[in-house]
Amino acid sequence: MRITFVLPPVGMSGGIRVIAMHAAVLAARGHLVTVVHPPSQQPSFKHRLRRFLQGDGLIRHPRMYPSHLDGLALDRKVLDVYRPVMAVDVPDADVIIATWWETAEWVNALPPEKGTKVYFLQGLETLEGQPADRVKQTWSFPMHKIVVSEWLAGIARETYGDADVSIVPNSVDLSLFHAPPRGKQIVGTVGFMYTFLPYKGCDTIAEGVALARMAIPELKVVAFGVADPDPNVPLPPGTAYEKSPPQERIPAIYSSCDAWLSATRFEGFGLPILEAMACRTPVIATCAGAAPQLLADGRGILIEQENAEAMAEAIIRVCRMPDAEWRELSERAHEKAASYTWDDAADLFEKALAHAVSAPHKASPL
Repeated sequence: MRITFVLPPVGMSGGIRVIAMHAAVLAARGHLVTVVHPPSQQPSFKHRLRRFLQGDGLIRHPRMYPSHLDGLALDRKVLDVYRPVMAVDVPDADVIIATWWETAEWVNALPPEKGTKVYFLQGLETLEGQPADRVKQTWSFPMHKIVVSEWLAGIARETYGDADVSIVPNSVDLSLFHAPPRGKQIVGTVGFMYTFLPYKGCDTIAEGVALARMAIPELKVVAFGVADPDPNVPLPPGTAYEKSPPQERIPAIYSSCDAWLSATRFEGFGLPILEAMACRTPVIATCAGAAPQLLADGRGILIEQENAEAMAEAIIRVCRMPDAEWRELSERAHEKAASYTWDDAADLFEKALAHAVSAPHKASPL
């Protein structure tokens, strides 16, 4: 098939990683894959002038940030400036895939010869500070939806009346995310991915760590993220925090922990959970995104959302496990992660695209 992916400005986010992996695997299978996206959006003149007058100097973002697309053998087209992708920017194709709500607006406006329109959804994008009305409208565009979790498929069915949805769970690159078998550490260590976004639940993690330290004062905490810590969402005291670590460093962060923590209130999938499990790190997570499926059957610990006491109890439980029990939990986590391969994901993605082409999607009823 001739396949076009339309992306927003790219970077090192987990969502871009997933898209890059799908594009690369599909290309390796012989499909003609094109990736099109704008460069980063530059601040407006008024914004730059205001910052200049405030003494911040001339503010300018790089035209391109490092991204998971870098170095891949893909036909990649970057627009001249930040603007909507238009018909002249994309080749005629069998299928064209929107990957974010703004790109869905762009793809929806393209003529039919650019391909059957597909919408790949990795999250509920209204949660990211985006314009809710416009985001919700994209769910009703006449595009076949591919989603990464049953939770998102449920939203499509129950909120938008669209039962014809393909589920393609994310996978993990086991050549990058791996660690040898190991035992539990003498001093318990937990880790998490930091963000100031409220729905990610870092406040619950901080409170849970504080409660756990009442029983385990020596508990160590590590974290990584893409932003400087926000005073309104502080890190637990003494956290070893790494901002934007190189990709090759992240598996070592995961494998330095006895437990990886996720307290998200809403989640499309939760890729760090799978990455940590691939690094043989047991996960404590709230029941959101793919966590219920990933951690079922004793492959991790599920807790209620916004429940710091439950988070603390789970941390204490893992840190006080006998070494043999911890090793068994670690191996079960790794076994589950290893069952999610990009080849399997590509099989599902190919089937979803073929289904979309054979039965073009109708507009969802409102």
